[in-house]
Amino acid sequence: MNSRRQFFKAAGLAGGAIAASVVSRVAMAALPEPILQAQPDTMPPLVPNSGRPYNPVVTLNGWTLPWRMNQGIKEFHLVAEPVVREMAPGMKAHLWGYNGQSPGPTIEVVEGDRVRIFVTNRLPEHTSIHWHGQRLPNGMDGVNGLTQPPIKPGKTFVYEFVARRPGTFMYHPHADEMTQMAMGMMGFWVTHPKTKHPLIDDVQRDFCFLLNAYDIDPGSYTPKIMTMTDFNLWSWNSRIFPGIDSLNVRLNDKVRIRIGNLTMTSHPIHLHGHEFLVTGTDGGPTPKGARWHEVTTDVAVGQMRQIEFLADEAGDWAFHCHKSHHTMNAMGHDVPTMIGVDHRGVAKKITNLIPDYMVMGERGMADMAEMEMPLPDNTVPMMTGQGPFGGVEMGGMFSVLKVRKDQKPGDYKDPGWYQHPPGEVAFEWSGAMPEPARFQAEGGQSMPRKVMPKQEVEVQVRKPTGHSGH
Repeated sequence: MNSRRQFFKAAGLAGGAIAASVVSRVAMAALPEPILQAQPDTMPPLVPNSGRPYNPVVTLNGWTLPWRMNQGIKEFHLVAEPVVREMAPGMKAHLWGYNGQSPGPTIEVVEGDRVRIFVTNRLPEHTSIHWHGQRLPNGMDGVNGLTQPPIKPGKTFVYEFVARRPGTFMYHPHADEMTQMAMGMMGFWVTHPKTKHPLIDDVQRDFCFLLNAYDIDPGSYTPKIMTMTDFNLWSWNSRIFPGIDSLNVRLNDKVRIRIGNLTMTSHPIHLHGHEFLVTGTDGGPTPKGARWHEVTTDVAVGQMRQIEFLADEAGDWAFHCHKSHHTMNAMGHDVPTMIGVDHRGVAKKITNLIPDYMVMGERGMADMAEMEMPLPDNTVPMMTGQGPFGGVEMGGMFSVLKVRKDQKPGDYKDPGWYQHPPGEVAFEWSGAMPEPARFQAEGGQSMPRKVMPKQEVEVQVRKPTGHSGH
């Protein structure tokens, strides 16, 4: 992390002021340090050293923003600015975010805390911050033009309110939203209960992340801000697999995962090997009588879902969005389906004209993961990531829950791949294969067809013979 001194040096601003003509030295001295973060790794939980105690969260591929106590008020400093975010090894994106990252740092407070957030705008246009899901005074809600004037470039605004209820929330702009959120401006907010809460259980591991999406052409760096639904990079905290860290837990830990959705579509989040309860939303904890076990929960646009489970099955368990095209990277949506079409003759002719031409998906899209196809700079393969048995053939919104017996309490380091006990891995059968018993009597139809065709109709695959579209 970088301190305020490094921040001002990097910004090239003389005299230690955000904008000398706007903020005086005296006013600047009253601000908390703007702590910046340049690394995309999952940072250890920030254990509170001032204010009320709580059990901190771990932000997947992110971090928690430090604060200072000022006469009983918990003060934070957010800096809205252009950032460079590594989405996965080999690919970086030019985004907008807070304090050096997109999403910005997680803000953690305790129910009943009076919170003061200084927001400095280093973007090329005005901005604001909406505290999504919070109960607060209307003038602190952060809707540009409705509840406040815009925060112009170089200016610093102050938001102050009491964190009135525990729960899982977000923050994001309510100014030029389509641009600023498409560029990655968002962050997580967690309010911990001040005392033991009847609907909030103690857990040993508490993770959080945001669902977000981008449309970045292969070889380029900046998202298209006018895209409505046809995104090609589906991410968790602006990271795509294999750049998303694993969630590492101890066997029999009680685990909580908080998920917020700021994309343009819903995401059915699915966990392998365990069932979970949805224990909270951005409206607060769910009543215990309204909870039931799931293995998939849909997180709609603008929603938060908090899930909890007992990690009582050791192994490396897949954790992902169940919309299959959301677990792919840099996916082209206009590629025709060519499964079963023999390209060999036409491919040979094309390669005489275009030496780098490659057949697309003749046997299935797994072909694409096997090919060593040249990619533009700053582009990751569509399906990537190596596991202990080969290619995982996933991308986008995919990670791994790693449950280990010997993972120490409070240890979040990656334990490596799971060592399976003998006899507990699926294997290839090498014995004799009996002929399958075909089902002979398909059964009758409840409403049989009156007139049948005179002969069986054979479906044939016809290769394209020209470019006329016929």
